[in-house]
Amino acid sequence: MQLIVLGLNHKTAPVEVREKFNFSRSRIKHVLRLLKESDDFSEAVLLSTCNRTELYLVAQEPEDGMEALHNAVKRIAGKAFDKEYFYTLTGVHCVRHLFLVASSLDSLIVGEGQILSQVKDAYHLARISGTTSFMFNTIFNQAISSGKKIRTRTQIAYRSVSVSSAAVDLAIEVVGDLSDADILVIGAGKMSELTARHLMDKGAPSIFVTNRSYDHAKELADKFNGSVIRFDDFIDHVVNADIVITSTGATHYIIHHDQLALALEERVKPNPLVLIDIAVPRDVDPEVTDLDRVVLYNIDDLKNVVDTNKELRNQDAEAAKFLIEEDIEALKERLRYLSMRPVMVRLHDKFDFLRERILAKTLRKMPELTEEQQHKIEVMSERLMYKFLRDPMININMAAGTEEEEHVKTDISRFFMLDDKDEDNPDDEKNYNYWN
Repeated sequence: MQLIVLGLNHKTAPVEVREKFNFSRSRIKHVLRLLKESDDFSEAVLLSTCNRTELYLVAQEPEDGMEALHNAVKRIAGKAFDKEYFYTLTGVHCVRHLFLVASSLDSLIVGEGQILSQVKDAYHLARISGTTSFMFNTIFNQAISSGKKIRTRTQIAYRSVSVSSAAVDLAIEVVGDLSDADILVIGAGKMSELTARHLMDKGAPSIFVTNRSYDHAKELADKFNGSVIRFDDFIDHVVNADIVITSTGATHYIIHHDQLALALEERVKPNPLVLIDIAVPRDVDPEVTDLDRVVLYNIDDLKNVVDTNKELRNQDAEAAKFLIEEDIEALKERLRYLSMRPVMVRLHDKFDFLRERILAKTLRKMPELTEEQQHKIEVMSERLMYKFLRDPMININMAAGTEEEEHVKTDISRFFMLDDKDEDNPDDEKNYNYWN
């Protein structure tokens, strides 16, 4: 058994590559169904956000798992798959990566709050799809718990900014005071609402909102004393806007080069039009940068904003990493016994079988005993069995994951004449070396 994560993120792949691997909820379900039918993997979770797509797996055979994984991803991704943009981590490195992701330490904006909810959603979707079991149920729940703890025990959430607030900071850096700025927000989803909130907090008196659904645009605009622009007419408003922040779920560009070039012929404002595209896939054709008086930023450009708080966030990140290592050690201890579980189960079952057989034989010879007396004898026999097994079980468990492990397994099986062919014992014990 081996833990594996294969993924790409904002550090390893540019936005034009990441957007090809931005999986919808229905597509995630489809991928999980395919993996569920695979004989190579026993558990799977697929996490897909704006800045990362990661596939977490429990491989049945360590030596075959990596090849099977790459073959599976190639089938899913097709020609878009390119190894140079992906990273692969196994064992404890896979676990540590998940903890770093859940705590936002691996995010574009360290400390942003959305990733923890996204990890929760990815895990719950996998669970209801039937692709998680004991291993990932344990690991993902611990990762989510660790992420929550870090947000409450450090200041990382307060010193950092979200993608939406970083977009607003970037806009202020270009245009300065927002009190007189004409601002258009394209999209009415959660990211747009967060952006609108940050705009108002930073001094914008009102905003214009547009969306394919007029009702959704109006609902968002009403929350911030804003105005609605019909989606078919938004390009006419863009012409004399100061800032346009776009975050839609469109799968194609909604602002095209030729369309914007024609509209800008009517622009009367001398200052440049600032376009901030925080959507993945992108909303704005990158070729608009060829136009005069147009400044375009996409989600990758937010890295420059992030650097302003880097020092304080790094301090919080170091404290968070210490907490993560504590939680990993606790998890490691919790899972450590799995490699010894087959022999412990066989030992317990053999003792319990003998106990029940002797107990039944004894009680048959003592028919005068009441039901309560029989029950007391049965309880006593169970307690004796657990007393006898306590020390062997402790020593077996202590040997798990050490160089003595194989010797202890062999000796216990030989001393107690355990059945090595029991179904609970896999053909090859290396299947339990999940932590390597």
